[in-house]
Amino acid sequence: MEDIEAVALLQDPVRRRLYEFVVGRGREVGRNEAAEAAGVGRTLAAFHLDKLVDGGLLEAGSRRLSGRSGPGAGRPAKVYRRSAVERGVSLPARDYGTAAGLLAEAAERAGLDREVREAARREGAALAAGAPCGDLDALAKVLEERGYEPVREDAEDAENAENAEGEGGGGAVLRMRNCPFHAVAERFPPLVCGMNLALLEGLVEGSEGVRVRMEARPGWCCVVAEPSKNNED
Repeated sequence: MEDIEAVALLQDPVRRRLYEFVVGRGREVGRNEAAEAAGVGRTLAAFHLDKLVDGGLLEAGSRRLSGRSGPGAGRPAKVYRRSAVERGVSLPARDYGTAAGLLAEAAERAGLDREVREAARREGAALAAGAPCGDLDALAKVLEERGYEPVREDAEDAENAENAEGEGGGGAVLRMRNCPFHAVAERFPPLVCGMNLALLEGLVEGSEGVRVRMEARPGWCCVVAEPSKNNED
């Protein structure tokens, strides 16, 4: 399916609500849960969800929603998650991705990592001049507008997530479900992830309420934000 046809699927208001709900959950979602969130019946939700799968906007799988296995656990249910395939529409056609990849390759070969980070930090500072990012809420608003899909984990959620990975607990953390530079970051991770960190450092530069740091986690942006140490008391 052409990108423009896939994006056009979201013109239907019910379909758009279902898509936004699945994407917003950041995990696999069953039909009943999606239907309830969109305020429609399960059959109608299933129809629209499968249309989104056909269009490449969602991916489908199956698992037991009860969390149990073995006899009596019930049949696997169909679940949905955001597709890894990127869709974009530009009229007339543009190919910024190829240009970005070529520039990243040239910068990496020339060893221009420091220059790229400095440029990114200046850009972040310029963005912050019009929208100060003094706390996590203000930063989240700016990042949302730039496609990062920020999600705030409060102290208990962050501690549980970190303990599950064998790390120490922590306070409130702002994580990003989406990396706007994902396609280029996959090819040149040190260069692009360093650029991304510097961009966000520029956003919070001079702020006493929030700091950013690198924390790689599969399926998430490599940068997280958290309250500054001197602002936790």
